[in-house]
Amino acid sequence: MLRVIPLTLAILISNAAIAAAEPQAGEDLATCRDRQAEAQARATACDNLLKADKLGGKDKSLALVVRGNALINKRDYDRAIEALSSAIDLDPDNVGAINLRGLSHERKGEDDLAMADYNLAIQKRANFGYAYNNRGTIHLRRGALQSALDDFNLSIKYTPAFLLGWTNRARMRTLNKDFDGAIADFAAAEKIDPAAPQIAGNRCITYGMMGKYDQAFADCDGLIQKQPRNTFAINNRAEVNVMKGDLDAALKDYNTVIQLNPNSVRAHSGRGQIYERRKDLAQARADYRAAAYSLTRFDEPDVARARAIAQERLAALTPQAPAGSTGRRVALVIGNGAYKNVHALPNPPRDAKMIANVLRDVGFQTVISVSDLSRDKFFEALQTFATEAENADWAVVYYAGHGFEIGGVNYLVPVDAKLAADRDAETQAVALEQVIAAVGAARKVRLVMLDACRDNPFAPTMQRTLSLKLVDKGFSNIEPGAGFMVVYAAKHGETALDGDGDGGADSPFATALAREIKVPKVEIRKLFDIVRDDVWSATKHEQQPFSYGSPPGREDFYFVAGK
Repeated sequence: MLRVIPLTLAILISNAAIAAAEPQAGEDLATCRDRQAEAQARATACDNLLKADKLGGKDKSLALVVRGNALINKRDYDRAIEALSSAIDLDPDNVGAINLRGLSHERKGEDDLAMADYNLAIQKRANFGYAYNNRGTIHLRRGALQSALDDFNLSIKYTPAFLLGWTNRARMRTLNKDFDGAIADFAAAEKIDPAAPQIAGNRCITYGMMGKYDQAFADCDGLIQKQPRNTFAINNRAEVNVMKGDLDAALKDYNTVIQLNPNSVRAHSGRGQIYERRKDLAQARADYRAAAYSLTRFDEPDVARARAIAQERLAALTPQAPAGSTGRRVALVIGNGAYKNVHALPNPPRDAKMIANVLRDVGFQTVISVSDLSRDKFFEALQTFATEAENADWAVVYYAGHGFEIGGVNYLVPVDAKLAADRDAETQAVALEQVIAAVGAARKVRLVMLDACRDNPFAPTMQRTLSLKLVDKGFSNIEPGAGFMVVYAAKHGETALDGDGDGGADSPFATALAREIKVPKVEIRKLFDIVRDDVWSATKHEQQPFSYGSPPGREDFYFVAGK
């Protein structure tokens, strides 16, 4: 419900540290040192100096922090942590670097490491308000409300001009039903920046909890009019509609959010609760799965609460295995090749047909085999399959076609996608999370196989509008939840071979998979190790499949059990 925003990605380097650095000539050095310089120009200048190896001491530390900040903006957190750690080695008292490294860890979902960095920054500078703010967000996500409030109080005390300190405390006071205090904090934030969108976006919730619906809608509606794609504000308006009892309006808002961002944990969780109240339990479970199995590593507090609700309700609504269950196995096999706006792929429909036939041969009771899906048809197929998976022990998806990663999110590409800009991926492609949610209904084996690590066909013409890491080939690595297994045809960031197209050869991954699935008494984990070795050998070390996660550990699973 209440979004608490961690420290903005500003570079917090003390003037004293910069002044103490050895002076060096050059325009790049002046720009790199200039905290008021345009962000991209500053990052370029610092990178130029680092590549030329012309810096030392605190100047080099500063340049590494600028680089780390730019990498955070691209969601490349591993490289950000590497750069920031080097900066701290050069200047151990650079609390800005320590704080930003903590933020990188937090965005990776590594709250313990983030907390250690925030504590270290505060230890080195007891009046460092930004670190108190960031530490407060972790306390809030963990449910330690008093500790969170204490930290937000200290953030305001030591950095009174920091707008997020005021808005975060306002949200905490709202949670504690100190509504007058919350409204006062929002008023203080307005004196710093009256146009800041997080003020109206969150005060909307405060007024809603106070029962002042006209003021609540005035805040949310005003922000949405200025920013029609602001899913945070639309989610908040949906929650106010729920408070008011207008479920139809809330449902309309959640549908809008899901259209803009099909992976919205809050919207799926909220919509699931509406469907549950209306006794549409199948749709409620589908929404709860979409929220519960999202692959995001980092949840802001409002998202974390929405996910927790979805997980709790999904467990309560999930049907138990019927007595005498015989191990029902179902599969969805997709081959997308007839692309309309980029080059077609001749092999995926043929590969998919081969895999579907093999799964039928080894005893899968239901195999849904479809090809050349538009985005709408893709989602229809996933919905149909999720219903099948609810009554199964195994749920398996095989996908062949175009696929790539943008900003840490893996996407499968429908045949009607255009993707003129990177931001179009959310509304034109299908995120891996949606596939994970579909197999998530099964009781035991939840397996996704992606023969899709091909070059991003849109990359040459795709407009780069987001400050995100954009991968031109392959998928990114993921961390699926317990009981899930995701197998890539090629290691993350690499591409898979597609056979020889018109020559009729199937993809190396599909060929090896179809062969090994039929071998009796090969446990599923070992089977994919064998497939990896077969593909590695067949492609002369050009392609290496990779697996993430695993089925439940206390039982062995076989495609063909043998006698």
